[in-house]
Amino acid sequence: MQGHKKYIVSTTINAPTEAIRRFDAMKDWTLIVVGDRKTPTDYRLDNGRYLSPSDQEKLAPELSELIGWNCIQRRNLGFVLALDEGADIIATVDDDNIPYENWGSELLVGTTATMKSFIVDGDCFDPVGATEHRHLWHRGFPLQLLRTRDYSNFEDRQVHVDIQADFWDGDPDIDAVCRMEHAPDVTFDTGSFPFTSDTVSPFNSQNTFLTSEALRRYFMVPFAGRMDDIWAAYHLLHLGYKVAYAQASVRQDRNVQDLTGNLVNEFVGYENNAKMVQAINSGSYDISAYWPQRALRAYEAYMRRVDA
Repeated sequence: MQGHKKYIVSTTINAPTEAIRRFDAMKDWTLIVVGDRKTPTDYRLDNGRYLSPSDQEKLAPELSELIGWNCIQRRNLGFVLALDEGADIIATVDDDNIPYENWGSELLVGTTATMKSFIVDGDCFDPVGATEHRHLWHRGFPLQLLRTRDYSNFEDRQVHVDIQADFWDGDPDIDAVCRMEHAPDVTFDTGSFPFTSDTVSPFNSQNTFLTSEALRRYFMVPFAGRMDDIWAAYHLLHLGYKVAYAQASVRQDRNVQDLTGNLVNEFVGYENNAKMVQAINSGSYDISAYWPQRALRAYEAYMRRVDA
């Protein structure tokens, strides 16, 4: 990836964490941290860019107002800045995901590569179940489809990788139901990766790389609870972009969570995700049937801004 402009975008309401300090020290990457009204006013980075609330209002005033405050979807403003500055590859990360030494090296995103492709007889593919931890599932995978998961059919295929979703050791990205039941602390076998699928699948915003072209249509959905990045993923795959899943490159030491609160905020997904992936596969998907109207207005403002 020499010669490419590479950016990392995160959001925080905390002082710089260990993960942020490590991302900030990375050569060949430019870090953007998007603040919120709860972020310490003295927030400082050694090398990267801190985007304060006032900076965001100047950068994209319409989008800033439509998204609102005190939400992780402020990260969309960081995407705007990265695209403004000509980023080719953009990593979206969380501030509690501590990168390994090999993070961001030997990237597949933006390339064409041969990898295992799972052939799914169904509406959705669960990437977590494709590993050795088959008792777990990815946040946003429809619960109604858990019993239908089948990983027996696959072949090597060439895929142009628009999105590279790296995994996460430690506390993986599973939903509240799965976490309440299993409370896992895992290490993923690197031999399971990379892989892809021929159908739609969930990926998150906590350790994921996108090309600039894909990022122009990737939008963390406000007013959608904990489905903000999942619905962004499903929408992007609906548009024809391709995701590959790669080995864990961070260890997640999750910020303090209220699992009951998470469950409540995931309920909109339990209600809608199965219908959404079925519609995508049948060709009847309509974004306006699932995204809140306020979110649609914000997405339209985002596209106007990044395409200007």
